[in-house]
Amino acid sequence: MADVEKEPEKTIAEDLVVTKYKLAGEIVNKTLKTLIGLCVVDASVREICTKSDNLLTEETSKVYKKEKDLKKGIAFPTCLSVNNCVCHFSPAKNDADYTLKAGDVVKIDLGAHIDGFIAVAAHTIVVMQPRAALRLLKSGSSNYLITDAVQQISESFKCKPIEGMLSHELKQFKIDGEKTIIQNPSEAQRKEHEKCNFETHEVYAIDVIVSSGEGVGREKDTKVSIYKKSDENYMLKLKASRALLAEVKTKYGNMPFNIRSFEEETKARMGVVECVSHKMIEPFQVLYEKPSELVAQFKHTVLLMPNGVNLVTGIPFDVDSYVSEHSIAQAELKELVAQPLGPVKGKGKGKKAAPAAAAAAPAATAKVESAPAVETKA
Repeated sequence: MADVEKEPEKTIAEDLVVTKYKLAGEIVNKTLKTLIGLCVVDASVREICTKSDNLLTEETSKVYKKEKDLKKGIAFPTCLSVNNCVCHFSPAKNDADYTLKAGDVVKIDLGAHIDGFIAVAAHTIVVMQPRAALRLLKSGSSNYLITDAVQQISESFKCKPIEGMLSHELKQFKIDGEKTIIQNPSEAQRKEHEKCNFETHEVYAIDVIVSSGEGVGREKDTKVSIYKKSDENYMLKLKASRALLAEVKTKYGNMPFNIRSFEEETKARMGVVECVSHKMIEPFQVLYEKPSELVAQFKHTVLLMPNGVNLVTGIPFDVDSYVSEHSIAQAELKELVAQPLGPVKGKGKGKKAAPAAAAAAPAATAKVESAPAVETKA
């Protein structure tokens, strides 16, 4: 019996794929700018996240209308993680909400996809943006060069990257590809985490999360609201679990989703328990630093093109508006951060300066009012 020929993987070597990445990136950037305007005193985090997800769905529905079978929509549900909350805070309808206060440090994280080609971004309001990692992400470079650069720059600003956080290669309909960049690994993580080199026509979500504290994210009692289907198989016993999984497969596939999007959230909560216990669905835990600390995050989607790097998400950050008493200690990293980003015009090969987000370090050293720890109330 002849083997079924496997369809070749679609990459950014095709112009149409690049166009879809860029279009998803434009939608993400547009939504991100809208969200920044919504982050005001007394605003509800739940309402902002809901508006953002609705906007991502609405904007992606406007493109490729004639291709009825082409999937598009949310690639990562919107999260607003405030102050010492590290990541993944996006309360469902019945979860504890958070109301924004003056002086809060807000991390906005979201993503969209067109035909499975994913564009994700994160931006922090009020803190300084990291830039070195983006310049080390280039064809032929190593993942641990970025790991070490982020570590060194963070330490220059008396901060620490959150331990074990990963930046993933992006594939069509896959937000967590095999190649990864780890930040602030423990000794055990460093031994287990594979070294790799970057190659032309690869795509990465560069995600840098840095804390003014010890750099360790811990779970608290905040309910998980964001999940993702895995490739595990199991014969589920509960009707609610089977119904949930069927809806997830139909509506979201392998993309992350928020439990808030289900009409009957209570039933969805019941069903997700069995799915998670058998590893058919993976939870995105809400993590926290110590209450007295601040955490900053920046994320960019980066295409490694033959003529250099191409950022399809991320909005400009006014570095000059913030001042720190600290600075980068290493001369070579100082020089690296000063290099321009973007493709090299008229050249077919990438230049020596490449992209992603370096040390969101100046998070706590910027001159801003001390922000309170997040407290949620049911």
